[in-house]
Amino acid sequence: MADVHSKATRSFNMSRIRSTNTKPEMRVRKFLFSTGFRYRLHQKKLPGKPDIVLPKYKTVIFIHGCFWHGHDGCRYFVIPKTRTEWWLEKINRNKSNDQKSENALKDMGWNVIHIWECEIKTQELFRLRTVELLKEIRPDF
Repeated sequence: MADVHSKATRSFNMSRIRSTNTKPEMRVRKFLFSTGFRYRLHQKKLPGKPDIVLPKYKTVIFIHGCFWHGHDGCRYFVIPKTRTEWWLEKINRNKSNDQKSENALKDMGWNVIHIWECEIKTQELFRLRTVELLKEIRPDF
């Protein structure tokens, strides 16, 4: 099946996809800051360059897009019809890298939290996930 966009249009669309400061990431950051947590962003010295680092609690948070990180069983993870093999290889490589980073961080003594894009899509889901998030960061909450 041919791509429905021209090469220039596809290139433009792909150039607009960000890896940092995404909407889900910004929502979680605003929530954490308003709750009193202070954090660092995208620490290059840590494996996987976590989206949010809470040094005081030795916790890192990865905010994953369901498509890019292959969220199994999620309605937002749909394999493209064009270049299917290439996309599957890319997404599987992302999943493998995520697992390696998580293992390395856990070996270093860090608490690793994953937040999926679909878990915070609506306001109600966001509210439920943030309650869980607080308990994952500080069990005494």
